[in-house]
Amino acid sequence: MTLPPIPLDETVDFLVGLLNTPSPTGDTERATRYVERAVAGLPVTAAYTRKGGLVLTWPGDAANPRALTAHVDTLGMMVRQIKGNGRLMLTQIGGYDWHSVETEGCTVMTRTGATVRGSILPTKASVHIYGNEARELKREAETVEVRLDARTTSKAETEALGVDVGDFVYLDARVEVTNGFIRSRHLDDKAGVAAIYGALLTLDRAGLAPRYRLDALISNYEEVGHGAATGIPDDVTELVTVDMAAASEVQNSDEFSVGICAKDSGGPYHLGLRRRLEQIAIDHVIPYRTDIYPYYGSDGESTWRAGGDLAVALIGPGVDASHSYERTHAESLEATIKLLVAYLLSA
Repeated sequence: MTLPPIPLDETVDFLVGLLNTPSPTGDTERATRYVERAVAGLPVTAAYTRKGGLVLTWPGDAANPRALTAHVDTLGMMVRQIKGNGRLMLTQIGGYDWHSVETEGCTVMTRTGATVRGSILPTKASVHIYGNEARELKREAETVEVRLDARTTSKAETEALGVDVGDFVYLDARVEVTNGFIRSRHLDDKAGVAAIYGALLTLDRAGLAPRYRLDALISNYEEVGHGAATGIPDDVTELVTVDMAAASEVQNSDEFSVGICAKDSGGPYHLGLRRRLEQIAIDHVIPYRTDIYPYYGSDGESTWRAGGDLAVALIGPGVDASHSYERTHAESLEATIKLLVAYLLSA
């Protein structure tokens, strides 16, 4: 069977819009609504879980229902304290190194919906002032702060801006598409969400449908470990998690293929389902790389840990510099979409 054409340009456009929609874990409604609007013309129903995840259902044969999941939530931060000098101490959302966000632009979202721009800096940022102290300062929560782009030199002045403890702080995504490369923060896992969108769009444009009923969960708490612990219907027999493949020179994954994960920090994925996905890729000449991610966990594991009795696999586009300033290529996104389409059509 020849696979239908992939609407790659439209999928990349969808991805760019999603990347430009802030969605740190705990503050994802704008992003899930963006996805819901994008699929409004497709033959899927949309429903929300109580914790805010979005479930897209394509009705069909319930003899062997399948599920996909990708997470729309991203790394982020929250105001932990307003300091005496008017700057902000932060607490992390998700796991990353403070070095990876140093000098990044950011936006503080206040309770009223007003925003305040700023920059994330070490407390001793200037080598002209601090010399080697600036170079040697350990980056941690106590030595990183937000310098607000507002006239404030005191806690009271910052509070007068509407900023408070518990406000979310959004990192600038800095999206750029050049020569097929897509460079941005938060490709983990908005590229995975885009791959699911691209697969649904491909099937609909070709007048095709998944062989079995499909439930696609766009989860919203993956970065803190429990995104797909709920939201997958109990009768689903197989779950393919779509999350980024960690690409680097010391990994087998790259930015031009679809990654298929054999094992990550939670242990091996379902061997039978993994082998089927590998064979589907071979049969359809889809470039793929099987890999192992020693410091990585996924929503597939959260489903298993919550008691899910189903086969689970993990695939995704290759992303360089994950949990930093990330990059992938449209070819990797396309390969992921092709594998999803071929899997959904398979017996």
